[in-house]
Amino acid sequence: MSFMGFFPFRAADLAIDLGTANTVVFLKGHGIVLAEPSVVTLETIGAIKSVRAVGDDAKLMLGKTPDNVETIRPLRNGVIADLEIAEEMIKHFIAKAKANAGVRLRGSPEIVLCVPSGSTVVERRAIRDAASNAGARKVWLIDEPMAAAIGADLPVTRPVGSMVVDIGGGSTEVGVMSVGGMAVTLSIRTGGDHMDEAIAAYVRRTHNLVIGEATAERIKLEIGTATVADGRTPRQTRIRGRDVVRGVPTEKQIGEDEIAEALAETVGQVVAAVRNTLEATPPEIAADIIEGGIVMTGGGCMLHGLDTVLTEATGLPVMLAEDPLHCVARGAGRALEDFEYRGVLHPV
Repeated sequence: MSFMGFFPFRAADLAIDLGTANTVVFLKGHGIVLAEPSVVTLETIGAIKSVRAVGDDAKLMLGKTPDNVETIRPLRNGVIADLEIAEEMIKHFIAKAKANAGVRLRGSPEIVLCVPSGSTVVERRAIRDAASNAGARKVWLIDEPMAAAIGADLPVTRPVGSMVVDIGGGSTEVGVMSVGGMAVTLSIRTGGDHMDEAIAAYVRRTHNLVIGEATAERIKLEIGTATVADGRTPRQTRIRGRDVVRGVPTEKQIGEDEIAEALAETVGQVVAAVRNTLEATPPEIAADIIEGGIVMTGGGCMLHGLDTVLTEATGLPVMLAEDPLHCVARGAGRALEDFEYRGVLHPV
């Protein structure tokens, strides 16, 4: 009998990309085992609140709940806004990740959590406390740009400069890495959620139509674009909402040229962050970036035409990482598994 035969159970070490919009869990030895929305539905019965749904099930209820049920996001701008609900969400995702892996695991896991590079000490402690209260044996933190770069297979441990732009739901992280450290980093509280808000505000302002968060996100996914190419007929989609004047449900049509106008300010903030980071980059590293280009990760990077806008603004080649949605979690997982990357982890 092997040594492991005496210990059929083992601790499940995890890397978690705890995002504003989505949470992705990497299980050591198994890879990505869970990717669900960072949403929790609470039900109040007799003045007592309890968790009714988490993740995919909770997102289906967004904007459709009765008075005694509320659907919330415990994270805002990449950091925890509601500690107790975040703990419950992490516990649920850890349990579901173990179930999805199809193996029997027990014990307190070692957890690597991804955090925005611009998060404060208080915000980092809140994330650590949430993971510790959810049952973690030891908690490590890793900056999101570094995790994204490792997940995108950039040579972060070598003396070669690399640049990554990670656009999440609540924040955009721009980082320049070299020799296993962050040479320059910039974090702005702008991301995919702000794009949704900009679309909803534009539709209300120009079409007198009130739409929900889910509808704004659907519009972004269907016809969202950072720029409209000349000579091409703009794509169209139909949207449903409540007419501001008459107060009745109404259906209207909207084009991608309008969405590009709605997103112009948000896209401009991302471009400004990239330019500001490049201006602060040491010249030798900047020379490497000219050759290697800029790699984009995160769900927000899949906005149509964003790479073209960044290329025009910087004059550098811009490319999307393979599987950008899971890049950060995969990079954090590799830092957990591979001793070569242990130096990028920060204890708290």
